[in-house]
Amino acid sequence: MCGIVGYVGREQATPIIMEGLRRLEYRGYDSAGIAVINGSAVHAVREVGKLKALRARLEKEAPRGTTGIGHTRWATHGVPSVANAHPHHDCTRSFMLVHNGIIENYAEIKDELLHKGHVFVSETDTEVVAHLIEAFYSGDLLEAMLSSMRQLRGAYALAVISSHEPDTIVAARCGSPLVLGFGDDFNLVASDASAVLSHTRRVVYLDDHQAARLRPNESAISDLGGNRLEPKIKEISLNLSDIEKGGHPHFMIKEIFEQPSLVSDVLARRISPATDEIRFSETRDAELGLETVKKIMIVSCGTAYHASMVGKYYLENLARVPVEVDIASEFRYRNPVVNEETLVIAISQSGETADTLAGVKEAHGRGSRVLSVINVEGSSIDRESDATLYVYAGPEIAVASTKAYTAQLLSLALFSLYLARKRGTIEPETYDEMIGELRSIPAKMQWILDNHETVRTCARKFSNAPNFLYLGRSYNYPNALEGALKLKELSYIHAEGCSAGEMKHGPIALVDSTFPVICLVPDGKVYEKMLSNIQELRARRAVIIAVATEGNEDIARHCEHVIHVPRVHELLSPLLTVIPLQLLAYHITINKGLDVDQPRNLAKSVTVE
Repeated sequence: MCGIVGYVGREQATPIIMEGLRRLEYRGYDSAGIAVINGSAVHAVREVGKLKALRARLEKEAPRGTTGIGHTRWATHGVPSVANAHPHHDCTRSFMLVHNGIIENYAEIKDELLHKGHVFVSETDTEVVAHLIEAFYSGDLLEAMLSSMRQLRGAYALAVISSHEPDTIVAARCGSPLVLGFGDDFNLVASDASAVLSHTRRVVYLDDHQAARLRPNESAISDLGGNRLEPKIKEISLNLSDIEKGGHPHFMIKEIFEQPSLVSDVLARRISPATDEIRFSETRDAELGLETVKKIMIVSCGTAYHASMVGKYYLENLARVPVEVDIASEFRYRNPVVNEETLVIAISQSGETADTLAGVKEAHGRGSRVLSVINVEGSSIDRESDATLYVYAGPEIAVASTKAYTAQLLSLALFSLYLARKRGTIEPETYDEMIGELRSIPAKMQWILDNHETVRTCARKFSNAPNFLYLGRSYNYPNALEGALKLKELSYIHAEGCSAGEMKHGPIALVDSTFPVICLVPDGKVYEKMLSNIQELRARRAVIIAVATEGNEDIARHCEHVIHVPRVHELLSPLLTVIPLQLLAYHITINKGLDVDQPRNLAKSVTVE
């Protein structure tokens, strides 16, 4: 997802905007730029690459002024280039605009504007909005924005400044997140609250089809019809320390090491210490119709999709309710069979994933109730859902998700136990056992983090391997997919995850003596099956790295390397076996000298299709 920052006030805008853009670097981007009103003109500076390239330019030509906007772009329409970088301008260079999202009818609007004599200089869909505002402007920037919004189709978060109104920023939202920050003698706009946190905790999250006018001591929010709306101001609970590295070399390793305390905090929040009852205080059963649910459909993307697959095992085994898992981008287009007796669970770290949000709307259109499992309160999916379970992972800055994944697994396990008890599908002694096992997870996670020298050894040995295969069965099959995803998105090594039972149906053809195979073999009902798969791989001279239960010394006879995890109930083993996979991807990437927090071509949150 691209990043937006805007400031209007009494201070110089450039350093404030650049600080905000730095806070948004984790989202992923390929170019950056700022525009500041300087007297009667708007001065823009844009560069391809990371913010350091833009900073170098600004040391030579920093725009001065107290009203400005900035942007980090992740290319959709048009290759990364200075011409395609934001902010974009109109023919007169009086209007400068930044945009997150995709304007679906940009070609149609562009043709109309070309016929009227407008001249375009980029390949982007964004530039048409700047020209559209120019065409509609007649002395009121907010009105020009509203008129333009009525012409646009697609997803957008927009911020525009103009030399005609030098103390004004106008912002608008439809489908892409946008937050307003309010201070004394200044106001801010950003695509994420982390970008305004250094200056204010008082924010308003714009809703779809709303626009706002910001001046140093004034703000106004309007709907698409121009009607004035009363803002709902919230206090951000986030702390600056949450979005800093805290002494770690990278955000990713910080977030991996935060997992034990995260799980401990969530368990303390969710489980009553007196009664062991699981509590979801932010939602009520009546909102979801849990008494009449006959099927559950989980929709999600990427890492959240892998968490959903684990959730299917949890819900079916504990609550005995049939569950389907669908990739959100397929769900909305395949005419799914869901109705008022179906509970749709939408899982998204950011709460802004475009395909998952579209799936929520599709589910509502078919009469289903929606429970969202998300990390960001006030996000689009949160507001569109009937009820929400927050995973309470805290800010996750590294592009590759780690702690949010374990928080999703934990939330799904808790919800499955809650639903099982409600449906009477779990014996009291089994429930008590699972609660006890959950409470043991933080210490066991910490043991893995304190004893991962074998992971470092494997990373050093296999950093130059061209391919990896990840195998798992049952509860750990999704972790095989997740481990492969982490490795390829960070290290750019080709990695494939699959069910070990499917290995003989194709993937085994890839295996030879140069091919490391990571096998997830914790103790459990499929252990012997996994051991048989390992024997088949050894017969093809594969190099085996096993993730196995502590105390299992026999496994070493069958593998070159063994990474141990503590013993835990098989159902909860994914919470432990995933940590070595996260660490392996991290250390291999560091060994290769690559950017572990901001891998190429990736964005933290995918807010466009």
